[in-house]
Amino acid sequence: MNSAEERIQEALAAFDFGAPVVGALRYGQGHINDTFVVHTQPEDRCCRRFILQRMSAAAFKHPDELMENITGVTEYLGREIEKHGGDRDREAMRVLRPRNGEPFFTDSLGGAWRVYPFVERTVCYQSAESAELFAASGRAFGHFQQLLGGYPAETLHETIPNFHNTEDRLVKFKAALAADPLGRAKDCGPEIDFVLKREADCSVALDAMRAGKLPLRVTHNDTKLNNVLMDEETHEGVCIIDLDTVMPGLVIYDFGDSIRFGANHSAEDETDLSKVNLDVDLFAAYTAAFLEGAGGSLTNEEIAYLPWGAKLMTLECGIRFLTDYIDGDHYFHISRDGQNLDRCRTQFKLVADMEARWSELETIVNQYRI
Repeated sequence: MNSAEERIQEALAAFDFGAPVVGALRYGQGHINDTFVVHTQPEDRCCRRFILQRMSAAAFKHPDELMENITGVTEYLGREIEKHGGDRDREAMRVLRPRNGEPFFTDSLGGAWRVYPFVERTVCYQSAESAELFAASGRAFGHFQQLLGGYPAETLHETIPNFHNTEDRLVKFKAALAADPLGRAKDCGPEIDFVLKREADCSVALDAMRAGKLPLRVTHNDTKLNNVLMDEETHEGVCIIDLDTVMPGLVIYDFGDSIRFGANHSAEDETDLSKVNLDVDLFAAYTAAFLEGAGGSLTNEEIAYLPWGAKLMTLECGIRFLTDYIDGDHYFHISRDGQNLDRCRTQFKLVADMEARWSELETIVNQYRI
């Protein structure tokens, strides 16, 4: 048995699964944590499954703070779901504590492990195969906001400081541009100008928050379709997963990141920018579903700023790609030269498309106000 297998066995022994463990296999398509599906065999029923994860020490320096966030949010969600007559075990993640009662287990080499019961009869989609599926994810993330409306966001830890701080992303971009360690700035003049002409935009949401127009809420911060478990029969959202980036934030960021990711049909590194466009129909479908799921829990100002959420999350992502390209491709993995610059260009094309159709986006948002 090698060291990795020994650590898995050590972690398995730390938890009481309620029945003998008959196997643990690698699972899923995540790139951050090491994930395994654990099979157990109770005497009186069929196999019961669990998700076992070793949290990434590189991504998350403070697993205690991370798990404090997750346990607090999942326990609160569970109570809210039960209060409204829902199925707590299907509609919210549940942390299975190790035998020592802590939120996670630390192995003999310092690795941090956690366990969640497997949510059966669900499927995880990597991309939206239809507008209906994209809308279903919108309802799920909107409902997530409604359920957590009473949670004190200020008590959560920032697991990744300044994650959606667009002003800070701009500062880092300017620092990389000034250093220009590989002399790449000369290759991306139009992209640099694109950012600098939108410098004021980077403060729009944060200024609104500082002015009290946008409240701090519990936000997911990674609202991709594959972070919603869908019912395998109805294809409606059942449970929001991957809560590692749950932090205090602005609801328009969660909405905007979904639009950035889902309301277009191009690859993230598409080189033919004529193929990169905002799909306004998908924007409308998601907006209607998100506001339906939120059930009137958002303020009028938050709803009005939803298009800004889409624009800022897309602009921020493009700035990050451009910063990494100038800096030497240290953060985002690349498979070819210039890939981060191409990624940047697709994001900026989406931003330009949003700007060109801004009045349409505002009309759609107003149309679906609850």
